Amino acid sequence: MTNITTKNDSPATNHMHKNSHTEVLSTLKNHFLIAMPSLTDPYFKQSVVYVCEHDEKGAMGFIINFPVKLTLQELLKNVETITHQPEPPLLNPVFLGGPLELERGFVLHSPLADNSQSTQLNDHLMMSNSNAILSTLGTKNEPEKYMVTLGYASWDSGQLEQEMNDNHWLTIESENDIIFNTPAELRWSESLHRLGINPEQLTTSIGHA
Repeated sequence: MTNITTKNDSPATNHMHKNSHTEVLSTLKNHFLIAMPSLTDPYFKQSVVYVCEHDEKGAMGFIINFPVKLTLQELLKNVETITHQPEPPLLNPVFLGGPLELERGFVLHSPLADNSQSTQLNDHLMMSNSNAILSTLGTKNEPEKYMVTLGYASWDSGQLEQEMNDNHWLTIESENDIIFNTPAELRWSESLHRLGINPEQLTTSIGHA
């Protein structure tokens, strides 16, 4: 089923490479996208997306508030290169990271002593699509904080900017506390609260925050 092997030719991996020649002043990297009521796409309705890359070529991120009916224990059983079965079982859910490459997994996690298999996202957050990180889950070597997603979200050049202009998203600087410590069903409302907005106040005609 799911194999989180690192592939150098992966679109997801390639999108993580930083363009050292261009600095995009309006980047939403390391921000949350908070879906507005006007966004009715079933993949993104009431979603919170962590944006890990955003430049002139487009954007990439992970939805952080849609758990799927698959536990980490069940996921590990389906990864051929992982032979251990954690005890007690890992019953926390896997998340839908986005509509692209749903057969691939990604781990958002706190830093480890050996971060060679991971990409630094901010001072306290890393991302890996390597089995080396997945195989630590349920062992003494696991990251202190982590969440596993299947798939990711991506926007072509100018696409996210157009969605912002169409009033589909609010934005706020990302907070690891929401990713790791806030219950999944509260992450959308809690992100709005940190903008000073109550969800019931939102209408499809509200202006940009």
